[in-house]
Amino acid sequence: MELEPGSAILIYEASERDSNMFYATGFLAPDKFIYLKTRYREAIFLSDLEIDRARSQSKVKEVLPLKRFINRSKERGVESPKIADVLQEIFEEFGVRELIVPSNFGVKYADLVRERGYKVSFKDEPFFEERRHKKPREVEFIRKAVEAAQIALDRAIDMISSSLIRGDLLFYDGEPLTSERVKREISVTLIGMDYLAKHTIVACGTQSAEPHNRGSGPLRPHQPIVIDLFPKDLNTGYHADMTRTVVRGEASEEVKRMFDAVLLAQKKAIDMIKPGVDGKDVHNAVVETFNEMGFETGEVEGKMQGFFHGTGHGIGLDVHEWPRISTSSEILEEGDVVTVEPGLYYPQIGGVRIEDDVLITENGCEVLSEYPKVLELK
Repeated sequence: MELEPGSAILIYEASERDSNMFYATGFLAPDKFIYLKTRYREAIFLSDLEIDRARSQSKVKEVLPLKRFINRSKERGVESPKIADVLQEIFEEFGVRELIVPSNFGVKYADLVRERGYKVSFKDEPFFEERRHKKPREVEFIRKAVEAAQIALDRAIDMISSSLIRGDLLFYDGEPLTSERVKREISVTLIGMDYLAKHTIVACGTQSAEPHNRGSGPLRPHQPIVIDLFPKDLNTGYHADMTRTVVRGEASEEVKRMFDAVLLAQKKAIDMIKPGVDGKDVHNAVVETFNEMGFETGEVEGKMQGFFHGTGHGIGLDVHEWPRISTSSEILEEGDVVTVEPGLYYPQIGGVRIEDDVLITENGCEVLSEYPKVLELK
């Protein structure tokens, strides 16, 4: 973003849990630190504990000791300087009068800064608009995350495929196969590659009719099992996001029809994706495909059914980023990496969702994930 003289970007957060801070600094830290960027200078301010590591790892060249500004505040007569006192010292050195902060910046801190005569403006996401356009290096990070996701997904599907059908249960290694067991296997597989799996979904039967139901209990034959995983690279911070739906045994005719419709809708969406296309039009094409195939969306007995979420979203340092492919108008651009994840959900049947990650290129798009889309595991 363009900065006028006297204005600055301010972030005060731990980069380990704040993607904007990590994007700005390239430095991963568990504790809060300060990032400031003016028209002429960019710097981070850290405690003695982290400063040497930051000097070797951060992409920000000016790494300054926080204690320098704490001591200045003490010299002014402040016995125990607080963060607002320290920030004031920093602002004075950098010639700052106006601040632009992200939407998650603490209101308490904003008020303390305002009380000292500084103007504070909150900026909605995307805070760094350039984050949506992935550089070649970032695309490679996402490719590697997709590869890891496919390995973990393959392990999960192999477990389900290898399970034995006994009555209305699946058995693996002599025990009922559960959602928890498969999720644990996914986590172990990913952590062995330095990826973190959080909130993985392995939802069977009617549980799969709720898009964000993580799933629990026994997995059952002849019912849809939605597997959705979005691993994060512990070194680079970048994500993948993939979903497959499988049935161990024989899928019902309704589930087969749902699967075919979702597969067709996803293909139509991907075929449309290129720079200059409105994500809203892509989403509407998915909705139209489902309607034409007899899968309508609406509320029945207090529960939504059909297709009632967005078609996709950006992915990167956060698992949900800009742009969105949904009912809102948003023009797709070269360098975007988005998910395409249509789904159908019916409380009496279950759900079907298929999701892949797609890079928008100069003239079209590239599907980054190559994992097969097969419904029945016999």
